[in-house]
Amino acid sequence: MASEEVQSPDISVADQLDNEIANLRSQVESLKRDLQLQTSTLITSESTRQILQTRSATADDSSRLKELAARADEQNAHKQQCLYRACASITTFKVRDPDPNAVDDGKVLGLRFEVMSKARFLRPYYVMLNRPYPDAAYLRVHRHTVPQCIPLSGLAARHLPPPTAKDDFDAPRGQDLAKFARTLRRELVRYHNRTAVIGDLRGAAGLESKKGKAKELRDPIVDVSAADAQAKQIRVEWADGRTGRLVMSDDGDILKMVAQGENGQDRGSVKQLIGESIRVEDLAKRLEGA
Repeated sequence: MASEEVQSPDISVADQLDNEIANLRSQVESLKRDLQLQTSTLITSESTRQILQTRSATADDSSRLKELAARADEQNAHKQQCLYRACASITTFKVRDPDPNAVDDGKVLGLRFEVMSKARFLRPYYVMLNRPYPDAAYLRVHRHTVPQCIPLSGLAARHLPPPTAKDDFDAPRGQDLAKFARTLRRELVRYHNRTAVIGDLRGAAGLESKKGKAKELRDPIVDVSAADAQAKQIRVEWADGRTGRLVMSDDGDILKMVAQGENGQDRGSVKQLIGESIRVEDLAKRLEGA
């Protein structure tokens, strides 16, 4: 018993040191990101460009200045690319299918979708379209890199319907490629926004720390995760064994939540967790301030 009393202060001190080290490392990473941001902003400013041009013309040894000018040109090109990707979020291009048996002589129309999440551009999504119908210029989805949880086939059936048969008396339905592209990108953005807000919930509950230690709440939450492929349902698990299921809309509004405890449905846990929150972002802020 005496040895346990002596060891407990050492364990608490070790935990405190680990927390301090983790906080210092997080601050160092944050300072590095701030330094990169400030450096990029400074080197691409108009005043800096004029100074580099003036010094390069008058200095005898301008190797360092030329290096800085090259760095500024690279950063300007990167800014222009980011601006283009942000403003032109949907672009088209033409490619040729190398398959010798491809329809329409291998002509393929490609759609590129740019999506940003957490201030970063994700890998673009692609949808390839061809014209397999011999007597019509109708498009059809040939290949794609869209996640399976996105209802691509339903969007294609709605906005890119196939041509009607000759013996079909229904009026022919036209295709709307622009609306198909806009609707698909909206679904992609919604999906990534939902996954991002689930990550925010995990961070607010203290589940994203490197030590994996849950935040010290009155009722600690030990797990927050997506419960379905579309990330419209969120599973919440408490340390005492209670579990909950939160359902949100396509745009992140809280629709309903149910919690189960030892004695069945637990409405008190739902009210305590959600409070007056309307959106999932409000719930993340509520957990962050708890």
